Amino acid sequence: MVSNSAVIPSDLIGAAMRSSRILVTGAGGFIGHQLVARLKRQGHWVRGIDIKRPEYGETAADEFELLDLRRWDNCLRAMRNIDAVYALAADMGGMGFISANHAQIMHNNALINIHTLEAARESGVEHYLFASSACVYPEYKQTDNGEPLKEEDAYPAQPQDAYGWEKLVAERMCLHYREEYGLQTRIARLHNVFGPLGTWQGGREKAPAALCRKIAVAKLTGDPKVEIWGDGRQARSF
Repeated sequence: MVSNSAVIPSDLIGAAMRSSRILVTGAGGFIGHQLVARLKRQGHWVRGIDIKRPEYGETAADEFELLDLRRWDNCLRAMRNIDAVYALAADMGGMGFISANHAQIMHNNALINIHTLEAARESGVEHYLFASSACVYPEYKQTDNGEPLKEEDAYPAQPQDAYGWEKLVAERMCLHYREEYGLQTRIARLHNVFGPLGTWQGGREKAPAALCRKIAVAKLTGDPKVEIWGDGRQARSF
């Protein structure tokens, strides 16, 4: 779990320690923006790719290119002279967004994941880290009274929504590319990532940011009520 933007666990960046030229896809997003800065502080050369620039600050990347990674030619362009890839690019948001845009999410993310991974293989990339999600875990696990999850709990598979399914399929692709092609893939299942410089409004924000916004608005307006989903008794790990 990553719960603070200022601290990115070393195991998430270990694959790039021996590399000097690194690609971060999704570098315009909250995690990607922070990761680029972390890698730069470690002395690496970094290229950032996204369809948008970071919302709340300038990127630290040596190069930042606006590319749509659903397109194969853009994926190949992004991989030029790269040793390691952090694949964070995805069409995603909070539960309100991912529970209402199944076809869009499955289509866009499947193209991004397939093209990015294959372009990395063709371009001779050595290390590849895929940013997966807690959404790969079965939906029925949400009724287990907050029991800690284990990696093997993802199977038998019953992910929540299309977002979880496409992440789980991409995980399988990473495993098979490692087995059959020797590409050193790693997978990180991220849970409710939040912190400074993260999206906090507009419909794609995560639950912690939405709760913070609602509480701040309640204090400003003097309204003691904060609306949440569910019956108020549900649990979620932050």
